[in-house]
Amino acid sequence: MSERVQVVTRHILAPIAVAGSEVPVYEPGEHFGIFPDYEHKWPYPEVGIMSAQQTPSTLFTSFLEEAAKSFPEVPALAAEKPVPAIVRAGEAPALPWEAWTKWTWKDYYEDARRLAKAFIQLGVEQFGSVTIFGFNAPEWMVSALAAMLCGGKYVGIYSTDTPEQVQYKVDHSNAAVMVVDGEMEFEATAKHVEDMPELRAIVCWGIPAPAQLTRKDGSICKVMTFKDCLELGASQGSDTSLAARKEATRPGHAMGIIYTSGTTGNPKAVMVHHDAAVAITTMASQAETGAMQGYPARILSYLPLSHVAGSMMDMWFPILMAGKKKLHSTIYFARPYDLKDMTLAARIQFVRPTVFLGVPRVYEKIQSRMMGVAAAITGVKKSIATWAKGKGLEYCRNMQAGGSKAKPLFHTIADKLILSKARDALGLDQCKIFIVGAAPISADTLEYFGQLGMMIQNVYGMSESSGLTTLCLPLWNAFGTVGQALPGIEVKCFKTGPNGENVEVPRCQPGAKVVPEDFQGEICFRGRHIMSGYMANPRFGEAHINEIREKNSSTIDKEGWLHSGDKGCMDTNGVFRITGRYKELIIGAGGENIAPVPVEDKIKQLAPALSNVMMVGDNRRFNVALVTLLAEGATGELPGSDDLTGAALEVNPAVKTISAALKDPAWQKYIQDAIDKTNSDTTVCQNNAWKIQKFAIASRDFSVQTGEFTPTMKLKRSVAEEMWKDLIDPLYS
Repeated sequence: MSERVQVVTRHILAPIAVAGSEVPVYEPGEHFGIFPDYEHKWPYPEVGIMSAQQTPSTLFTSFLEEAAKSFPEVPALAAEKPVPAIVRAGEAPALPWEAWTKWTWKDYYEDARRLAKAFIQLGVEQFGSVTIFGFNAPEWMVSALAAMLCGGKYVGIYSTDTPEQVQYKVDHSNAAVMVVDGEMEFEATAKHVEDMPELRAIVCWGIPAPAQLTRKDGSICKVMTFKDCLELGASQGSDTSLAARKEATRPGHAMGIIYTSGTTGNPKAVMVHHDAAVAITTMASQAETGAMQGYPARILSYLPLSHVAGSMMDMWFPILMAGKKKLHSTIYFARPYDLKDMTLAARIQFVRPTVFLGVPRVYEKIQSRMMGVAAAITGVKKSIATWAKGKGLEYCRNMQAGGSKAKPLFHTIADKLILSKARDALGLDQCKIFIVGAAPISADTLEYFGQLGMMIQNVYGMSESSGLTTLCLPLWNAFGTVGQALPGIEVKCFKTGPNGENVEVPRCQPGAKVVPEDFQGEICFRGRHIMSGYMANPRFGEAHINEIREKNSSTIDKEGWLHSGDKGCMDTNGVFRITGRYKELIIGAGGENIAPVPVEDKIKQLAPALSNVMMVGDNRRFNVALVTLLAEGATGELPGSDDLTGAALEVNPAVKTISAALKDPAWQKYIQDAIDKTNSDTTVCQNNAWKIQKFAIASRDFSVQTGEFTPTMKLKRSVAEEMWKDLIDPLYS
């Protein structure tokens, strides 16, 4: 969840103090395991939130049991079933509340127990796996908890995974049961059932059960409905067997596998252990984070649960809050097509979430649409709106770290008349916590929402750190940074010494526009929230085991530090900023390490009609840029159409399509002007080596479907550069 934009030039208040006794002592050695039955061990600090006294180790599933006792009649999960069709393009109003299908907290727990007993009957072994393939749904979460309850792991499959990727994950995770949603998911699984020897059953929640699958060797893969699976657990399942699985499971055992989406090779299987989920949610629920402001909570689940951010926000955190903090929530599920068909707004407006997590792409799409609406306003209304947003922006800046916290004169009136109506129109008027993560977000987007009274907290972490390590706190929100380490987590910036040792770099000054190289290093962290390790499958052979062991040892060193691969700095107030990614750095002709993201972000800030900017220049004579334009229907998951949308329609009103814009003089000047201004900005382009000399417009937007983005919408640079080679190479001729 990296953030790599320019920090605001303000001093920040005193950091959260951490006493020496709050930091555990790590003995040198291996701090990871590679096999499915590995039990992770960790040192406890003497005092503090992560001490054994304040947060004793426990199974994460215990909190669901407690939540069921505390809130037996409170709706925990709610979904529209069956999923209603779109009324017309862009319109899909929500059903009335009484038409939603609901699970109470008691239902949630009892169905998870029934399903866990069925999973045991179907062949899920202690330390085994259950894969889940489908859009977010109550059945997704119930299946995940059932996998944990029977002593195994849940394994999410991305909706964008190919049948070959599905086959690899099912086989590699040793999944005995696969829980799927619709026909597409079933067919992708059935296509490779011959190559999934451990798969015993497929459970379908969104379609009638197809016929069972018989392999060439005569072995059978059963197929049944979710309802039938629940009935199997209720009628034939054993409470004694379930209790025995619980007894054999320790907090250091893995409860889930998050497959990372790398740009090359097979994905790595991150093992998240029970204590890691308990630790990260406990640390994130402290008063400093502001998390409890949104509870009792309404949460809209729409980001993939197969990704660590979705799992943490929609599943782990609500369960811990209900079970441990006695603050309940209701999770509402978006429709599978909401992001693709841009109907998410209807779900937001119905749910009125009190907590909202979005990846940068989601916030950027909302911003683009709102800017398009604002552009159509003229006359007195426009003047009033501009005045109100100006007051909002002033207050937003005052509320950032080091600001006065003062409300500007007439801000209350501006908020009541204009700004609150914008929040209400979005359905975010009751939201208390706005979170962004998973990829970089520009300060421009953060300020855009901030001026409307929506202060977004940027979070930073990895699947390997259970999704979260640092965040901008409500009273410590500095746009352009990723905030401070959560209480109970150690974070440092290291360079490698002459003997391979970690050498901590000095801290930089708060608000520095340009951070000298000597103050930058690799951001590393350690704590109870760190993964068990990347899992290896013994069936895959010795070479695979050795490969996974090497990947683990290069990620978690002998002192227990997880190496993020992100380049960054920590200021004297303990606030972190990401300045680049070591694997993404462009090496200039003079050997300069050039971080492309700040340059790209600056161009997008100056040219809001652009959707994506990708800087190219590694091992080249100079840097160039490939840009994409705002396109109708482009969601990040899909590339959209040839039709321009939003701010892109304003560059040259006579040009309505990407095809027409490719050689249009007005578009050429628009992009070149933004590049020229960026090249002249020494805060992002330190010298000529950073500057972009030429650019080209791509014929469509980037997307997951077309391969430029990972499922979490991170740019796959090397892949995109190869895909667009025929457009990039001529820029160097």
